[in-house]
Amino acid sequence: MDNFSYLIYCQKTLRGAAIDPSMRPELLLEKATTLGVKLELLLNTHGHQDHVAGNDIIIEQTGAMLAAHPADVQNPDIPLAEGSKLELGNGIVEVIHTPGHTPGSVVFKTNDQIMTGDTLFVSRCGRADLPGSNVVALYNSLQRLKKLPKQTKIYPGHNYGPTATSTIGWELQNNDYFKCPDLKSFTKLRLES
Repeated sequence: MDNFSYLIYCQKTLRGAAIDPSMRPELLLEKATTLGVKLELLLNTHGHQDHVAGNDIIIEQTGAMLAAHPADVQNPDIPLAEGSKLELGNGIVEVIHTPGHTPGSVVFKTNDQIMTGDTLFVSRCGRADLPGSNVVALYNSLQRLKKLPKQTKIYPGHNYGPTATSTIGWELQNNDYFKCPDLKSFTKLRLES
């Protein structure tokens, strides 16, 4: 399903987090071992199975604490909400609640980088026609992301675009969903195309 999983870590302390382990959690575990990173956190951008399928293996093998929005993932060790901050070594991971694709979708921000899950892809955005999806909420979430600095680098949840990553600036120029002037045009594009 062209899923992306991410390993983020503090280069000084080697304390790390796995994001959306998907169906191949062993790849994250191998990379962490190779780099000498201790996985302390497991972060989910949302609760769809193609993103959380590897959660149990990561937790079982590392003891990492699960951080997710409770609207999508039941009983996380660390319930996330808008503005939550997670310490990761000497760094901070900020949480932006971006409902729409799912009620509990979140984006993780570290410095000038965001891991967007299925809220925002390169040249696209997440679906809004699934159970629990909400096209109005998705539109509003994208409006918030559009306001991030143009140099903010985007790491999406799937490899669906012309490149694996992009920036907010690139999306503003090339993403038709970002370019919609209003909710009506966005709804038409997202639900009818």
